[in-house]
Amino acid sequence: MATVTFKNDIVCNLAGNEVNVGDTAPEVTVVNCDPMLQDEKVGGEGQVQLVVAVPSLDTGVCDAETRRFNQEAAGLEGVEVITVSMDLPFAAARWCGAAGIENLKVCSDFRNKDFGNAYGVLLADGPLAGVLARVIFVIGKDGKVVYKQVVPEITEEPNYEEAIEAAKAAANA
Repeated sequence: MATVTFKNDIVCNLAGNEVNVGDTAPEVTVVNCDPMLQDEKVGGEGQVQLVVAVPSLDTGVCDAETRRFNQEAAGLEGVEVITVSMDLPFAAARWCGAAGIENLKVCSDFRNKDFGNAYGVLLADGPLAGVLARVIFVIGKDGKVVYKQVVPEITEEPNYEEAIEAAKAAANA
């Protein structure tokens, strides 16, 4: 079972089926906040997806990360950018309105935790049990995972440049 840390000293185990580079990305449904409560597909074939999992939009690091990916998404041709958290869609919609999020989809995995379990990124224990780890996946047009970044310390930001480059490469493949 994979792990991440919280504040560098609490180890949190990840639950679910671990998905790695080269694996077929499971096709799951999450819930969009705009349009409200619309089902959104993550995984599958046909389109490059940059999927950004965060614990909660209502934290400083998740806020900064989602805003940064919103800016970067504007320049990504042929890439669908989706942020997934456990936040309720209503709270996510309020946050998006206040943050000016327009270039990516913000979705919730609150219903069945299908994304967290199918991708192996659900925190199983520790103070944040039940939310998603900070993880990025790039899924190619063929439905295969071409990039994965698990941020080892959940309170730190990801390597944005590496993720964006992987998404661009997948879109141009």
